[in-house]
Amino acid sequence: MQYTTPNSKIGSIFKTTEDELETPPQGSDQILFLSVIILMIFGTLAVFSSIAFFAQTHGTTAAHLLTAHTVKMSIAFLVMIFVSKLNYPILARFSRIMILLSWILLIAVLFYGDLVFGARRSLSIGSFSFQPASFAAISLIIHVAVLLHEKQEYIKSFKRSFLPIFLYISITCSLIAIEDFSTAALLMLITICMMFVGRISAPQILGLILIGIAGSSLFISSSAERKSRVTQYVAQVTDLNNRHFESGSGYQAQQAHIAIAQGQLIGVGIGKSTQRDFLPAPYNDFIFAIIAEEYGMAGSFAVLLIFTIILFRGVTVVARHAPDVLGTLMALGATLLITLYGFVNAAVATGLLPVTGLPMPFISYGGTSMVFAGMMMGILLNISRFNKTQQVRFYNG
Repeated sequence: MQYTTPNSKIGSIFKTTEDELETPPQGSDQILFLSVIILMIFGTLAVFSSIAFFAQTHGTTAAHLLTAHTVKMSIAFLVMIFVSKLNYPILARFSRIMILLSWILLIAVLFYGDLVFGARRSLSIGSFSFQPASFAAISLIIHVAVLLHEKQEYIKSFKRSFLPIFLYISITCSLIAIEDFSTAALLMLITICMMFVGRISAPQILGLILIGIAGSSLFISSSAERKSRVTQYVAQVTDLNNRHFESGSGYQAQQAHIAIAQGQLIGVGIGKSTQRDFLPAPYNDFIFAIIAEEYGMAGSFAVLLIFTIILFRGVTVVARHAPDVLGTLMALGATLLITLYGFVNAAVATGLLPVTGLPMPFISYGGTSMVFAGMMMGILLNISRFNKTQQVRFYNG
């Protein structure tokens, strides 16, 4: 990957067209495309297995919920295909509008959001409900990539480069953290990685990390629920028989551990999970535990392997060989957003991390997160069409 500046042939991203890109469009990356298909198949089977008890207790049927999941998954797939055809500089043109709109939605959810399990994370417009945090995450990743690309000529400048980028990151992450600290923390990590690749100076990045740690400590200490999760996590790590397992996230973690243990090597079989009747949200937050129970270590490792392939392919092929800095940073951000969500979800189920509430992309029960995951993968597939190296192709754009 070669760094280019806004004065190079690529021109300003607000004037870029397909004809100005040095590399002619090819077919999208086959390995990434097939990886998403496999994850969606895994997700459909896992949701079908885990949704039955939830359906019974909520006066509906598993078939109805599975149909709803399939519809949302189909929408996510169509969004992925559409965005993969929409050249990434076009998306970049609207990054500032997207980030400002996301702030409005994040503020609106604080006052008018639906209250679920004590938190306001979604807005409802008629029968349509969505989570502004998912839209804000994508908007921030795209806009940070745009800013880093535009400021390459003076990227080491604190006032002209770091400060405006820091303000966008801090405002967005703070608004998200008020109700969804896990997403904000993960988004902060992703943008720090993007800034490192975008050549922001190390002292400035270190300062941002320290500010992030201080802010995280403040948000955790300001919420009894967040402090409880940390306490229960520490108790879980230090003493498996601790009383914190009796309720809350400690109970959730214990039931997830039982599910994973019952799966052993090859699992108990499709649809034969017993822990789905005890795990809260087995179709979403703890769906990896259901996969481990029904498919065993073999199935759970297969899922993690697919996310690892997406991470490796997205970083070392798509991002590394993108035609410009903008493509590199957008590909890096999209790859990290998809894969880190998957790894964190698995880490929560296995007890490596405290309960976060983050879904597993393309596998957890469908919703806003799946549609926006489709958008992120679409961006990654689109950038892969302009890679400057010979690549495996699946369909032509």
